[in-house]
Amino acid sequence: MRSYGQFCSIAKALDVIGDRWTLLIIRELLLRGACRYTDLKNGLPGIATNLLADRIRELEAAGLIRREEAPPPIATTLVHLTEAGAELEPVMRALGSWGIRFMAQPADDDEFRSQWFAYPVEEFLRDADPGASPVSIELRTASGPAVIEVSGGTVRTRIGAAASPDLALAGRPQMILALLTGKLTAAEAAARGLEITGDESVLRRVLPDPAHGVASASVP
Repeated sequence: MRSYGQFCSIAKALDVIGDRWTLLIIRELLLRGACRYTDLKNGLPGIATNLLADRIRELEAAGLIRREEAPPPIATTLVHLTEAGAELEPVMRALGSWGIRFMAQPADDDEFRSQWFAYPVEEFLRDADPGASPVSIELRTASGPAVIEVSGGTVRTRIGAAASPDLALAGRPQMILALLTGKLTAAEAAARGLEITGDESVLRRVLPDPAHGVASASVP
């Protein structure tokens, strides 16, 4: 592990997490929880297998992750964040919020995974009616479904499908995020190819002011 050789807390932190791919490994473990090596690699398109193995060893040596042998029927090694690793969550949320400004013009070959909805969605959406019944919004993209669960004043996302979603949004992730961050109305998003099924009033609950989003950013 390379070092900046500086007696500074920021430099010392970057000695541990500043290498390429390291923070994205932390991102995946924060979003997924404990997972198999193959699941971790799937969430990191473009990383070489040997580099991922190296980064896992470095993070394990630094005390940020640990490995555990899962019993049958899983019977495989799971990678977990340690308590110290999990303490990076507010750092990752701050980076995610700051980085939204650079998402206006995605490259044509940008990869996407459904769990990556979490940071922009939880940053922009709010439960405007905490006393109402829980609702769910299923987000369907080519990489698989994710679900936004709204209940009691909280908005959370998870990987997977909903048994009976109140609203479903299907299409390119750019269009889904444009709708959920207030850059497009439901009618505008539908005109650009987003499939919207279910109760659209759910949008008013989580996005009560559509104009509050980053409307100045362009939508591809």
